[in-house]
Amino acid sequence: MDAPSRPMRADARRNYERIIDCARDAFAEHGTDAPLDDIARRAGVGPGTLYRHFPNRTTLMEAVYRANIETLAARADELRRTHAPLDAFDAWFTDLVTYILEKHGLATTLKAAIDRSSDTLAACSTLLAEAAGNVLIPVQQAGLIRPEVSPRDVLRLGHGIGAGCQAAADSAPLLTDVALAGLRAQPRTA
Repeated sequence: MDAPSRPMRADARRNYERIIDCARDAFAEHGTDAPLDDIARRAGVGPGTLYRHFPNRTTLMEAVYRANIETLAARADELRRTHAPLDAFDAWFTDLVTYILEKHGLATTLKAAIDRSSDTLAACSTLLAEAAGNVLIPVQQAGLIRPEVSPRDVLRLGHGIGAGCQAAADSAPLLTDVALAGLRAQPRTA
C-alpha cells in the first residue's frame, strides 16, 4: 500500500506554483522544448528543485496543462456568478476559443507524449465538460440556446474554431460570432 502523500510545505507549494507559472510563460514563448534549466532560473529555484517536483518534461507539461484547464474552468464559475446567463456563456465560449488558439501546441505535444487515457487528460476532460455545462445549462433553461446542444458539443465547436484558425487567428472572432449565433434557440413560429 502506498504511503499517504503529505501536504506540501508552504515554501515548497510556492516553488511548485512558480515553476508552473514560469513554465507556462516559457512554453508560450519558446514552445514545449523550452530549456528546463531556463524555467528553473526564471522561477528562482535550482534545477534540483524543479526535478524534485517534475522528474521530466512530460510531468511539467501535464502540470501546466492541468493548471491551464483549472483556470479556464474557474472562469466559467466566475462568469456564471457575475454575468447574465447569455453573457456568461458567450464570454466563456470566446475564452475557450482563445485558449485553444493560444495553448494548442502544449495540448498537442502532451497528448502525443502520454497515454490518451491518462489520469490527467481524463480529469481535464471532465473538468472542461463540467465548466461548459455550468455556463450552458442556465442559457438552455432560459430558452436562449438550442436544447439539443450538449456541453461536449460546445467543447468540440470551440476546439474546431481554435484549432482550425491556428494559421489564421484573425478569423477566430468572426467564426466565434457565427458559431454563437448558430447556437441560439430558434424562435418558434405559430
